[in-house]
Amino acid sequence: MPTSQASAVWEGKLKDGKGSFKAGSGAFSGPYSFATRFEGKPGTNPEELIAAAHAACFSMALSAGLEKAGKPASRIQTDAGCTLEMVNGTPTITKMELRVRGKVPGLDQAGFQKAADEAKIGCPVSRALKGIPQITLTAKLE
Repeated sequence: MPTSQASAVWEGKLKDGKGSFKAGSGAFSGPYSFATRFEGKPGTNPEELIAAAHAACFSMALSAGLEKAGKPASRIQTDAGCTLEMVNGTPTITKMELRVRGKVPGLDQAGFQKAADEAKIGCPVSRALKGIPQITLTAKLE
């Protein structure tokens, strides 16, 4: 399996500086700043990228698990939230939230919840983030 790459550049002081990031594949890039990260200003930030990675990875893991169980999904949509808070004076990711909705012919809510719980444990990004104190999951079959 390939090693994924990305790069980031920061210029200036923390509060008035600016940065940019780029995926190694060139698929996406963008600017970020203190204001987009800590003050809720429009733009992206590292936590948003973590949330996107978690949502994408979880969706793929859930799809794979459902397919392996003989119940392939016709659609999975995962929204993820990454909460950054000050803990003992240090910005800390304290919570990840996964909210998944899926269309899976022939599967009931209990089966979907079980598959989602397994995907949460097995997804590579979930495993990479296991140091985060709280990772929640809400799963809804449509």
